[in-house]
Parts: sequence; C-alpha cells; structure tokens
Amino acid sequence: MSLWLIILILIIAGIIAGLLSTIAGLASLVSYPTLLALGLPAVSANTTNTAALIFTGIGSLLSSSKELHGNGRITTRVSLVALCGGIVGALILAFAPESTFERVVPFLIFGAGILMLWSQFRKKPLKRTTSKPHPVKNFLRYLAIFLVGVYIGYFGASAGMILLAILIFTLQKNFAVTNAIKNFTTFVTNIMSIFIYAFTTKVYWWMVVPLGLGMFIGGYLGPVVVRHVPVQPIRTLIAFAAFGLAGFLFWQSYF
Repeated sequence: MSLWLIILILIIAGIIAGLLSTIAGLASLVSYPTLLALGLPAVSANTTNTAALIFTGIGSLLSSSKELHGNGRITTRVSLVALCGGIVGALILAFAPESTFERVVPFLIFGAGILMLWSQFRKKPLKRTTSKPHPVKNFLRYLAIFLVGVYIGYFGASAGMILLAILIFTLQKNFAVTNAIKNFTTFVTNIMSIFIYAFTTKVYWWMVVPLGLGMFIGGYLGPVVVRHVPVQPIRTLIAFAAFGLAGFLFWQSYF
C-alpha cells in the first residue's frame, strides 16, 4: 500500500472518527480498527489514536464555546476528576499488560449503552435548580468520572461514550451542553495521557498528522450537527452502537 493511500485513508477515517467522537464518544469505533488494519500493534494503535484525538478536542472546543459558556464550574470539576483518573490509567499502561484491561472493556461499553437507554426512557424532566445534589449521589458521580478517567488513560476506546452516558444520567443539562462538557473533559485527559505515553510507549507520530487533520475537521463539525438534529434518536443510536461495539470487542477479546 502506497504512502499517499495510507494518508488518504487516515484523513477519511479521522473525519468520520471526529464526528463520532464529538457526537457520541465513539471515535475509536473507526480510528482504532483502522490503525490496527494498517499494521500497528494494539498498544501503539491505542496511543497513536489518543494523540490524534487531541485534534478532535481542538475542533470541538472551537465549535462548542456557546454550550460551554456559563457552565465553567461543572466543566472544571468534571475535567479535574477525570484528569486525576487519567494520570493513574496512563501510568498503569506503562507498567501493566493491555490484555488484562481489554477483557473488561466490552462490559464497560455494554453498561454504558444500558445507562444511555435508561437515561432516555425514564422520562425524567429537566429541572433547573440551585439546590446542592445529595452528597452520596455527588460522590458516586465523581467516582464514576474518575474511573472513566482511568479508562481514558489506560485504553480509552469509547471512553467518551461511557462518560457521556454518566453525565446524561447525573447532570441536569441539555444534550448539547452535556456533550460539550464531555468533549472538553476527554480533550484535557487525552493531552495528559499522550504526554505520559510520549515517554513510556511508542507513538506513530507520522500517522497522527493525517489522522489528526481529519479528526479536527470532524470534531469541528460534530457540535454543529448536535445543534440541528433531534436528541432522542442520537441517544438511541449511541446505545445500540455501544451494544454492537461491545459484542465485537467481546468476540475479539475472548475468542
């Protein structure tokens, strides 16, 4: 396969992955298998994919300023908790085998799909309230976010979708705002992770450039799409895509 064809494949895969990342947190549904198909080892495909996802974050931030405005406090809290988890996860990746965690991934993604459907069909009305959330609920929310941060730092495939499901279930925000908070959180956690990866594992930087270019384009377009399409079909599509991805990863890990 020629170099130019590889670059073209990476750009196209990046655009699709960037859209899926900012809309549903499913970038790795496209980008991770593409890197594997191009011959990268699993760990290097993971780290290279994480590096490229930074460009998705840049594109989505440029396009999500409207949704993030006025939500700085909750965005900062969620991001800091996930960032702490990401540090732990990235350090684990440097010293532990990836195969152990890969066996848990399908169940995490399947659970995220269940959580996404539950948050959609329970029909809980959106309330604007100034009262503080229950301490136990608050603790469980941030514990879940911390664990997602660990997952982002360690493996990261579909971590955005898992985080999105948690935020939809626990935050009283509309889908566009919740999605923007998810995008910012995964962006800063990915930056930290790739900083650690650069010193501990192999990253194929030449592949990061075309894949990242495509992800920047897709990441910029994603929030625009979210503003103009119905929310409920997106949530349902995310959930069933999660079930499909969980089944594929389960088959890949256990058979």
